[in-house]
Amino acid sequence: MAEFGNPEVIEEDVDILLIGGGMACCGTAFEIPRWIEASGADLKIKLVDKAAMDRSGAVAQGLSAINTYIGSEQDPADYARMVSNDLMGITRDDLAYDLGRHVDESVHLFEEWGLPIWKTDENGERHDGSKGMTTLKDGGKPVRSGKWQIMINGESYKWIVAEAAKKALGIDNIQERIFIVKLVNDKNDPSRIAGAVGFSTRDNKIFVYKAKAILLAAGGCVNIFRPRSVGEGTGRAWYPVWNAGSTYSMAAEAGAELTLMENRFVPTRFKDGYGPVGAWFLLFKAQATNAFGETYMTRNKDMLDDYPPYGQAAVPASCLRNHLMLKEMKEGRGPIWMDTVTALANLRETLSPREVKHLEAEAWEDFLDMCVGQCGIWVGENIEPEKKNSELMPTEPYLLGSHSGCCGIWTSGPDDVGAPTSETEAGVPEHLPSGWNWGYRGMTTVNGLFTAGDGVGASGHKFSSGSHAEGRMCAKSMVKYCLDNADFTPELDTSVEDLVAEIYQPVKTYLEHKDYTTAIDVNPNYITPKMLQFRLQKIMDEYVAGVATYYTTNAEMLKVAGEKLDMLKEDAAKMRAKDLHELLRAWENYHRILTAEAHMKHIEFREESRYPGFYYRADKNFVDEENWHCFVNSIYDKNTKEWTCFKRAHVDLVDKSKLFK
Repeated sequence: MAEFGNPEVIEEDVDILLIGGGMACCGTAFEIPRWIEASGADLKIKLVDKAAMDRSGAVAQGLSAINTYIGSEQDPADYARMVSNDLMGITRDDLAYDLGRHVDESVHLFEEWGLPIWKTDENGERHDGSKGMTTLKDGGKPVRSGKWQIMINGESYKWIVAEAAKKALGIDNIQERIFIVKLVNDKNDPSRIAGAVGFSTRDNKIFVYKAKAILLAAGGCVNIFRPRSVGEGTGRAWYPVWNAGSTYSMAAEAGAELTLMENRFVPTRFKDGYGPVGAWFLLFKAQATNAFGETYMTRNKDMLDDYPPYGQAAVPASCLRNHLMLKEMKEGRGPIWMDTVTALANLRETLSPREVKHLEAEAWEDFLDMCVGQCGIWVGENIEPEKKNSELMPTEPYLLGSHSGCCGIWTSGPDDVGAPTSETEAGVPEHLPSGWNWGYRGMTTVNGLFTAGDGVGASGHKFSSGSHAEGRMCAKSMVKYCLDNADFTPELDTSVEDLVAEIYQPVKTYLEHKDYTTAIDVNPNYITPKMLQFRLQKIMDEYVAGVATYYTTNAEMLKVAGEKLDMLKEDAAKMRAKDLHELLRAWENYHRILTAEAHMKHIEFREESRYPGFYYRADKNFVDEENWHCFVNSIYDKNTKEWTCFKRAHVDLVDKSKLFK
């Protein structure tokens, strides 16, 4: 029987491996059997999830709104324009447009599977997922909170989507509680993926998979910066704390090209509880004010003129809205308040008593769906939102590609929307493809390696329906890739013995040195994963534009960060794992460190402050449209441990002038 430090090794050959259990992988799992059946091929599929699919990923607890639904009133070009403006003009229109023309089908599927979607009746009255109303697919009118979001009763959102995925793929083809920590390239072709390796978080087992094609969709990255709320609030991030940058780090080590890793999302949230504000702004029509009751968006409106055209859009870019709020805080007009009292009072004047009662309940349910800690704050501080306002703050930075962020992996897009097929910028490494599409939708620059959701860079605002739709698109692509490469037999470029030794090194370190001291947590021969993560967060917070510096850095601070990260990587080799939980934490740290380094390198390379309000380069505190209206991309050499950053040209595929006033 396997024991700790001497794990059982299980090897398995599959055609397609899906890494992750969130919305993206659920989309692939649901869709891929249909394409396999249509092809007539006999392909073996395996989905491997670090957690359990029912409650894994960014939608784990639930949501009160679907963020992306195009509907009949808008078109994919409108959506691409919105995505571009919110991310300061640098996005892949081909990816956004392609998503816009597919995403509604995923939403229709959700409703078909039982997700309650709010509707507006013929009298204009709103109903929260009531049965008997016309479905969206058949012309039903959703209740919108903003232009793109629709309201849902989403307590079981992820459970519903996961159930459909599991039924389609088959439970025998799903393995939960296995943490994939490393991709392996092909022995005969380093530009091709050949497999992946991970370990069980419950048993002393290591799993080695060989695969022709792999979908890497393991979420974004949180907790590389020191949290805004520490102590009792530790881990109370809006974005799920288990997202450790595994998508970005494993892709980078496999040789995949990353894009816009300098971008981060700094959401404005309810203070201490991290409760999202979207429904309050968009559905409840609440205003955010400074300490003196002044609406800071109005008070500081002239600041938007410094960032044309992104500040002049009907809805200014998310980072610019933060920029205006931070001015109030820096100049001593805080705290910042969400005026919930006025918002709910105003709604009473226009809605029926039934709707008012329901919306007051929704004020609580909005957080019970996705951020229960916020309800805890309200209860603990005697806050009734209809009677007392709540404080707002910007959070620590998150790295993601599916919400108001666009960092991630450079992926192949559709070939029918006029995307460039060549590159006009100098400095792109010769082995990388030119243009924006190279054969298979959703494939990275590593042959056979695909991504979706938070993994896809240079696009955004696809959370959560869009991630599901991207997963469905990858299903078709991966089946085609396997059919086109039917004769390919993957061979791992690293021996199984070496892979096992690498994965269990923290365990070996612990077992070798645990008896050196009587207190196992105090030992000169190893460092605990928890302490290493604290050090990483401190470095990033203080030198790479975290909350400690009001999101400000400069070239010299970034240089110091680089030196400290180098030392941290040396110490990371001495991490211990006294049990499987610590082994999980250790490998999450390895992934976080590499992701953090990518983020730092990109900020250092881009000599401007492209995202004011998300971060500021104090030495380059301007948006330089002439020199930096481009993608900043990078590759990582796992042998030399070096990053290479370079530019790729940006091209508009849709007319952006329509978005501006």
